[in-house]
Amino acid sequence: MNRSEAGQAEAGASQPSQGLSETSAEERAALVEAVRDFADARLAPFANQRDADHEFPVETLCEAGQLGLGAICVREDVGGSGLSRLDAIAIYEELARGDIAVATYISIHNMVVGMIDAEGTDEQRRRWLPQLTDMSELASYCLTEPGAGSDAAAVATTAVRDGDDYVLTGTKQFISGAGTSAVYVVMARTGLTDDGGVDPAQRGSRGMTAFVVPASAPGLSFGAEEQKMGWHAQPTRAVVLDGVRVPASDRLGEEGEGFGIAMRGLNGGRLGIAAASIGGAQFALERTVAYVKERATFGQPLATRQHVQFELADMETELQAARALLERAAAKLDAKAPDAPVACAMAKRFATDAGFRVADQALQLHGGYGYLHEYGIERVVRDLRVHRILEGSNEMMRMIVGRAVLGER
Repeated sequence: MNRSEAGQAEAGASQPSQGLSETSAEERAALVEAVRDFADARLAPFANQRDADHEFPVETLCEAGQLGLGAICVREDVGGSGLSRLDAIAIYEELARGDIAVATYISIHNMVVGMIDAEGTDEQRRRWLPQLTDMSELASYCLTEPGAGSDAAAVATTAVRDGDDYVLTGTKQFISGAGTSAVYVVMARTGLTDDGGVDPAQRGSRGMTAFVVPASAPGLSFGAEEQKMGWHAQPTRAVVLDGVRVPASDRLGEEGEGFGIAMRGLNGGRLGIAAASIGGAQFALERTVAYVKERATFGQPLATRQHVQFELADMETELQAARALLERAAAKLDAKAPDAPVACAMAKRFATDAGFRVADQALQLHGGYGYLHEYGIERVVRDLRVHRILEGSNEMMRMIVGRAVLGER
């Protein structure tokens, strides 16, 4: 669904396309309502079973793509919805109320599609994006390695120039959608010396380059599916590049620009993960409110007990604060404000910590029932725990914010 369609859904009439900063409150409300309807019908009823079965709902993702959810902030000329980051976080929150694992994969897919849209040439955009925007094909982001997680500049995967091609060799770890996705944006190290060493001028972040790699590339393979604590409804595997030959025309940006491309992509990815944390925690809070109204102990409803009311008040306050901080960061990213990366880091850290705390307290207020799979609360706790680690661990987010406070880069 693009902005014009949202306006039609709200007003019942066609409206002219607007700039990203002009999305009205009415249009955003219509967008949220449409996504909520999709989440209520196609995600929430199946979330527990998909978690139990470790089912990656590819057909449902394709349905989401038909609604415009595969390229939320991508330009419309290649099938994107042309929406703002403020629109996107509202969408991710609603999706996560239905199923966190599916919502976060949609966020990751959007991050990759957005990187190709923002950083790619016109030819690259028109080659790769149409089938990704409607989610008939899926995308994965390949930065993390067995020895390079939070220290993204330590990437060891290499890309050696060979005529009109690059030859990529290395392993990427913890890749969402790996083995199912059709397209992989891979970060690899260029600027190597003839003996295979690293040019001193290209060490660290300066020697990283981004590539778009199709799943069909010879030499590309995948590890076994990881058995994870949560996020069971999306597969996670290693991506192995064994001499994968990639045409230079599939390089994203110039040599040495990969680190900046990766970090710019992660700004949006952090907002998506933060929004999904709020949405998952909101689901848990809503379930808890209903539970304490029905549950009685010692002849008195739980909802009448002051300590329960205090807990609910704190849970609501934390989510409201996280949402406000996230909206501030999204507005800064839309405006291309110089402090947008710091605002994204701050929002990601706060929202993912708050979301997990709220979900954990929801489980506590449910007592033993919260520990049962059928209630869905324990699934939310498991799914939200990883949000404090991925898209940059929360320790890294604090480092980014702390350096900004000190006036350091």
